[in-house]
Amino acid sequence: MADPLVLLPLSLLGLIGGFLAGLLGIGGGMVLVPFITYILGTQGVAPELAIKMAIATSMATIVFTSMSSVRAHHQHGAVRWDLVKRLAPGIVLGGLLASLGIFAVLKGSYLGLFFGLFIGYSALRMFRKPNSQGTRPMPGTAGQLAAGGVIGCLSGLVGAGGAFISVPFMTWCSVPMHNAVATSSALGFPIAVTNVAGFMVAGLHLQGLPPHSLGYIWLPGLAAIATCSVLTAPLGARAAHRLPVAQLKKIFGGILLCLALYMLYKSLAAWQV
Repeated sequence: MADPLVLLPLSLLGLIGGFLAGLLGIGGGMVLVPFITYILGTQGVAPELAIKMAIATSMATIVFTSMSSVRAHHQHGAVRWDLVKRLAPGIVLGGLLASLGIFAVLKGSYLGLFFGLFIGYSALRMFRKPNSQGTRPMPGTAGQLAAGGVIGCLSGLVGAGGAFISVPFMTWCSVPMHNAVATSSALGFPIAVTNVAGFMVAGLHLQGLPPHSLGYIWLPGLAAIATCSVLTAPLGARAAHRLPVAQLKKIFGGILLCLALYMLYKSLAAWQV
């Protein structure tokens, strides 16, 4: 389906992304999107389209990563399934809005710029001392529906699993951090499934897609990354209960800053084409 020299770095990305998804609860999208954008560019895909396909393909890998990591978190009894059930309806609505509406309309360069700024912001947050656990109660049905909508929509626009929003939101509402991270892993599945369905439909009739694409989803990238990520996501989830995650987040924050700068550069280059 693809050159082995292309599949090798994609497989390595899957191993790294899966581990980070389980360890930090942020999903692998923040790492995957810049690298998939670069790899698609080497395959002759136009910059505007490469950015969109990278975001969509990254989101598709979360379908598999979330199932693998949430199993490990569930074994620790950390997933708040009651919150998953209440947030999921809004997530579905927000994901459809992003994948079938906003994503299809916006240029890839704008999405890349938004992604670069967003992961830059996320990286800077990793250097901050975590805020103390909130004392606010979880909002009612309408509030959780709205929160789920925001999580699902923004996740679809950046190709991530939503933990960058859901974890701070849940801790702000008095959910302990380890429960918030585990519950975020479970929320990644409805986020991914909904957005992926939209990405496939929205991109079915596009011109200039590389071989073996299903809408905006690049199948060789998905296959290589997903196969490897499901192997390391449980390892990351187990390591989250043993390693100094606060220190690891600072290191990862530095990596994210570099990736943010790369995506900003690619977005500006796409504008010139």
